[in-house]
Amino acid sequence: MQTTLGEPTASAMGFFLLIVLLTLAVTWVAARRTRSTRDFYAAGRTVSAAQNGLALAGDYMSAASFLGIAGLVAQIGYDGMIYATGWIVGWPALMFLVAEPLRNLGKFTFADVVAFRLRQVPVRIAAALGGILTVLLYTIAQMVGAGNLVALLFGVRYESAVVLVGVVMLGYVLFGGMIATTWVQIIKAILLLLGVTVLAALVLARFDWSLGGLYAAVAERYGQSMLEPGGLVSNPLDTISLGIALMFGVLGLPHILMRFYTVPDARAARSSVLYATGFIGYFYLVIPIVGFGAAALVGRDTIRSIDPGGNMAAPLLAELLGGTPFLGFIAAVAFATILAVVAGLTLAGASALSHDVFVHVVRGGHATEREQIRVARVATVVFGVLAILLGILFRGQNVAFMVGLAFAVACSANFPALLLSIVWRRFTTAGAVAAIGTGAGLAVVLIVLSPTVWVEMLGHARPLFALRNPAIVSMTMAFVVGIAVSLAAREPAAERKFDAERVRAYLGVGSE
Repeated sequence: MQTTLGEPTASAMGFFLLIVLLTLAVTWVAARRTRSTRDFYAAGRTVSAAQNGLALAGDYMSAASFLGIAGLVAQIGYDGMIYATGWIVGWPALMFLVAEPLRNLGKFTFADVVAFRLRQVPVRIAAALGGILTVLLYTIAQMVGAGNLVALLFGVRYESAVVLVGVVMLGYVLFGGMIATTWVQIIKAILLLLGVTVLAALVLARFDWSLGGLYAAVAERYGQSMLEPGGLVSNPLDTISLGIALMFGVLGLPHILMRFYTVPDARAARSSVLYATGFIGYFYLVIPIVGFGAAALVGRDTIRSIDPGGNMAAPLLAELLGGTPFLGFIAAVAFATILAVVAGLTLAGASALSHDVFVHVVRGGHATEREQIRVARVATVVFGVLAILLGILFRGQNVAFMVGLAFAVACSANFPALLLSIVWRRFTTAGAVAAIGTGAGLAVVLIVLSPTVWVEMLGHARPLFALRNPAIVSMTMAFVVGIAVSLAAREPAAERKFDAERVRAYLGVGSE
């Protein structure tokens, strides 16, 4: 097919500028309301459950969800939906396990919960490292998707596109903080849900509104194997490990957990998860239709010729079905998707550096509002520059796969310590540090030794670790080590505070 990707068009430029101007206007309004650390990190705790549900969906429906899963389904078929399934399954666990305790125990970051009854300095350093590592891996995927999208949309160099995205995103976070980020995510979620709904409807219209007709066309063109499992992961253990990462990873994502501090109370936190699950569930039901539609109508060879990672399947399908104007709209929505998610990630990374490291480690919990805001903005710039550099370095990777690795680190480094700190009286400071260090270190090392990096990126003949996703090993070991170290030496002070923690976690007594 003929495509205008790579050539600036009036419609693409128009939609792109409209979304950028709209979100910058939101940032300008938000900047006038951002006066304190509570405003900067938690939007003044004034976001309603429905608004936070949409913002959570906007934060979660990332470039990996939209561009990456559509590309995986288009290229691989059935197994591309594993990511969609795994990502949605974690939300009920999030609602029932951590949403309420997180809102009642914490202030701005998930480290507030882990450190609630433990020694502040070692726990916050470990939690900050685990959180920043997770956020960086997640950010890489978004920046790669953004670079590919903007480069193809406007015909500019990939590196220039990544820098452009980074600069606009920094504007949101630096000046508007969480208030701006929340409303950018709400706007983006509405646009994305609208865009994929229209795109899926156009696909089904081509096949007489029959899913069976769509699947028959895919099978006829590529064979029945396209509709059967085994295209992405054929090893059952690898499938289970990937599922564990996707399910429990959401419970360890700092930028998702941070959103629970924006609502007024624990009830709103639980309700916001319910809203988010509905929006995200609908999105993940629709996006495979887009992927299969791209395979049937655009063709895998065409998709790969434009982008080897397959991330341009949805924009190419939009152009085929709706012409250049619809391509411009979908591409602009994808750009807004990336901007909103990267803004949330940057805010989470900056909060770990400023709130956890500077305020509680460097200043011992004593810092003025002005100091905290200033350090938060410096940390935002540092994190933004790092995100730009990593986005350039990891060019060409499939964004859904990259996020899968971020989830492996999240479920290994952050989730075990967070859960054990809430539910287990004997959990100690040493146990928390050991769990986070073991989970983060083992996940990263095993990812490097896996077939994906050791063989496909570094060119070795055989991997040193057989699984593509290490979660089944790294998360398990994080729990085992955290429990073993806690049992080895008791921490009476932490045990004494456990009952007070439970009262606050489940009744909200004393929560901010």
